[in-house]
Amino acid sequence: MERTSEIPGFYKQSIVERRRFVQEWAGLTDDEARAYDFPPGIDPGLFGRMIENVVGAFAFPLGIATNFRVNGKEILVPMAIEEPSVVAAASNSAKVARATGGFRASTTPPVMIGQIQVLDVADPSGGRHRILDARERLLAAANARDPMLVKFGGGARDLEVRIVPSPRGTMLVVHLLVDARDAGGMNAVNTMCEALAPEVAKLSGGRVVLRIISNLAVFRLARATATFPAEKLATEHATGAEVVEAILDAYTLAAVDPFRCATHNKGIMNGISAVVVATGNDFRAIESGAHTYAAYLAKDDGGVVKPLSTYEKDAHGDLVATIELPVAVGLIGGATAVHPTAKANVKLLGVKHANELAEILAAVGLAQNFGALRALATEGIQRGHMGLHARNIAATAGARPDEVDRVVERLVAEHAIRIDRAKEILEELRRGAAP
Repeated sequence: MERTSEIPGFYKQSIVERRRFVQEWAGLTDDEARAYDFPPGIDPGLFGRMIENVVGAFAFPLGIATNFRVNGKEILVPMAIEEPSVVAAASNSAKVARATGGFRASTTPPVMIGQIQVLDVADPSGGRHRILDARERLLAAANARDPMLVKFGGGARDLEVRIVPSPRGTMLVVHLLVDARDAGGMNAVNTMCEALAPEVAKLSGGRVVLRIISNLAVFRLARATATFPAEKLATEHATGAEVVEAILDAYTLAAVDPFRCATHNKGIMNGISAVVVATGNDFRAIESGAHTYAAYLAKDDGGVVKPLSTYEKDAHGDLVATIELPVAVGLIGGATAVHPTAKANVKLLGVKHANELAEILAAVGLAQNFGALRALATEGIQRGHMGLHARNIAATAGARPDEVDRVVERLVAEHAIRIDRAKEILEELRRGAAP
């Protein structure tokens, strides 16, 4: 009988039943299937309530970045990520920044944007004015949908109406600006947009299609800055002043070339996304918002995507780094409120409000970005990755714990970090050890 992925009632099965089916489907051995096991401290039923068709858990390494001081507060930063060198780079960068007091960070109010798309409006300018004239009534209706958010100081704050040309005709796009307080805001904003849609359609004389939050949170920004003293940047082969100039050169390429900028901003998100994952927040939303913001910044500046960070030299010759990006994270609801590891990591960070978490994220992103630029401008990025990557390759090649260090030493010395070479080295070591 031919296999099919159409499985009636799969979602009704227990986790054990689904896992057994998947094991048989893929021909997994019992040892391979145990990779799906839930880690200690995790209730399988909790995961089963978080997403659909659960069969197990996928564990990321969880590391701690040290040396962070943000707004005068000492911070240990949990980072969930699979990429080598990220935690080390963030920690090392934070140590350099401590010489000048660490990171100074701030946030704007946590205002999110909900969008209501309106088509088939006969008089777009007139429709826009009719909606704006009803501003107070519409805001009151939105806030009536979430009295708890209003009670805690949040709620709908304002309305904007944009006239947007498109191949499908001119659209009105209503922006509902909502202060989400310590929540990410998705549920509150979407509910408010749904509630306002019929009245917006009536006022405009058009047809409402989309009613949904935007992840381009241009009003919910986090900023951070740090000064990296030139004297702390000197290497065996370059003075601190030379390293500062090299970092500025590397940054400048990101500022003028989208191919470099993409990787520059990815380095920032290496740090930020690792903390977002560790705290149970929506890393896809943060990634999307950040990268779109980099393009949004370019709309009035030649259209070339922009770095999320900037680097300058101050009057003392030290390197001043800044960062600004949308950071729509929350501490209320979602995985942050129910996942035991996320809850523990939030407690580790010592944050009580979403803006505090956003400030730490901006600082970590800046630290990670500085670490990458420093490596690129001096020794090259591969040296930092080399040792950890070699250990992964050695393990993949089948090295036992007592063999890993010897395999890694030779791979690094030969600058040949490849699985085929690791297997050859293993064979040589084992032949030499054979009686």
